[in-house]
Amino acid sequence: MRRREPQESKSSFFANHPLRWGFIVTLGALLAILLGIVVSNLQSVLLSVFIAAFVALGLDPLIRWFERRGLKRGMAIVVVILLFVGVVVAIIWVLVPPVVEQAVGLVKNIPTMVKNAQDAGWYDQVNDATNGVLATVVKSVEDALSDPNLWATVGGGALAFGASVIGAVSTGFFVFVLSIYFIATLDSTKQACYTLIRKSNRAQISDLAERIMLSVGKYLSGMVILAFMNATYSTILLVLVGVPYALIIGVVAFFVTLIPLIGTVLTTILMTIISLFVSPTAGLIVLIFMLVYMQVEAYILTPKVMGKAVQVPGTIVLISALAGGTLLGLLGALVAIPISAGILLIIREIVIPKQARL
Repeated sequence: MRRREPQESKSSFFANHPLRWGFIVTLGALLAILLGIVVSNLQSVLLSVFIAAFVALGLDPLIRWFERRGLKRGMAIVVVILLFVGVVVAIIWVLVPPVVEQAVGLVKNIPTMVKNAQDAGWYDQVNDATNGVLATVVKSVEDALSDPNLWATVGGGALAFGASVIGAVSTGFFVFVLSIYFIATLDSTKQACYTLIRKSNRAQISDLAERIMLSVGKYLSGMVILAFMNATYSTILLVLVGVPYALIIGVVAFFVTLIPLIGTVLTTILMTIISLFVSPTAGLIVLIFMLVYMQVEAYILTPKVMGKAVQVPGTIVLISALAGGTLLGLLGALVAIPISAGILLIIREIVIPKQARL
């Protein structure tokens, strides 16, 4: 009978103090609503902090690489920060102006490119052979590429930088500075968080957290390397076949191919369609060489670059990308996958062994 006392006390509290019980429940609901409003209003700030944290985790494997080469951790952090600053400055100074120029030129000249392709003799033949499918696809691509929202998403809207250029620059600078701070204080921040854990569980949880962060860091850095290689290859290929605005297409390919499994497929389709505006031969060459690259990436580059990073099954990749993209756009699709990788590692290391012991 004594074991049933807690249950009886709960029921008696509800029966004897209904107003107090209702007040507590209502207060909890109001606090939850207030928390939701605060998170919604601070969405941009929280997202910026989230991005900076992921940048720090993605660069942590590089710090460890320098440590294995004989540098002390403090010096390795300084070197990585200098490299990070150098890359950002180089992108802003060298890459941004031509990319913006090509993006503007591409959006303006898309109708002309489509008209030139439609005036070519092959267009009507292929369109008739496909029962109008080609015309529908070309129209869809033309509408998508002409939509400013697409370029806003790729260029910064996905990071919730805001509609104005001033907001984009200020938030970008905030993420940049915060990333440097997180890189420099990653170890001390982790140790401070570990002190909040009960001492009896601290060793196990900290070990698991370190493995998750290391695996996620390798995953993020590996995806950036693969995306850079894909974008470089795509840009060179488009230049060789004479496709205009190859640089901006390569930049788009970099962001899209950060999404594994489906990113390269999407960029291959986009590049092939754009190449068809030049000539059928250019489109065929791009398609063939991108299909070859997809095989090389899947069976040679990805296993070597990703190394021991936690592997995510293809179905989880698709579900994560879809869910993240629905919530936060392109950035959500990119971030959702390493989060899923961390959850999978927790399941493999904790849930499955615990179930096996039962």
